[in-house]
Amino acid sequence: MSALRWRLLDSGADDGVEQMAVDAGLMDRARATGEAVLRVYAWSRPTLSFGRHEAARGRFAPAALDAAGVGAVRRPTGGRVLLHDHEVTYSVTAPELDGEPLRESYHAINRLLLHALRALGVEAMEADPSPTPRPGSAACFAEPNAGELVVNGRKLVGSAQVRERGALLQHGSILLADDQGRIAALSGAPLTPAVPAATLADALGTAPTYGRVRDALALALREMHGDAAPLDAGEARRFAAPHRARFASPEWTWRR
Repeated sequence: MSALRWRLLDSGADDGVEQMAVDAGLMDRARATGEAVLRVYAWSRPTLSFGRHEAARGRFAPAALDAAGVGAVRRPTGGRVLLHDHEVTYSVTAPELDGEPLRESYHAINRLLLHALRALGVEAMEADPSPTPRPGSAACFAEPNAGELVVNGRKLVGSAQVRERGALLQHGSILLADDQGRIAALSGAPLTPAVPAATLADALGTAPTYGRVRDALALALREMHGDAAPLDAGEARRFAAPHRARFASPEWTWRR
């Protein structure tokens, strides 16, 4: 991925439909331009996101989530349910390079994340291989999967990647504080008990601001891949437009 031209986008806070639509749209942009984009964003209200193939119907009730002030969206990537609130979310979209294994692109993005975390003063590492719970049996931060970023064995960054039609998307959550235990209270079905997640607040003694994490990611991108011109937010929204209806559709969110 080092040979690619990179762009940088700070999308700020928005709802789950828009954030997922932009991620999907930036995959289209990667196919059209051959550029990679590092995007940083947040969520305008607490939101559960479900993995693409994860069972959500019967485990969570839309009316109960609405009553709790919690949104719901289904990601274009796989993985397990997580709560987006006290976190900074990153995404990387890029053209799929010929012959590059998924694992190598995952490690390349992890190197960028680790560089940014070190700039913040956090020493993290990739988790060793471990058994992966079946989708639906646990929340995302219940335990780290191989290659996810951990501090003292506890997951700090949960990530997922998808490749489609010559482009890739990897996105994930960098926890500022651990509120993932709230998922069990929102669920109508049992979840695998989660060990406490690692957080930037625990690692640093206080939670950094969104801006500080964003700036650390931007610095890591420049130091590892050279200057990255900002991407216009309007351009990103135009690429997102064809995808909004899918992510807003209850048939997509609650399809399984």
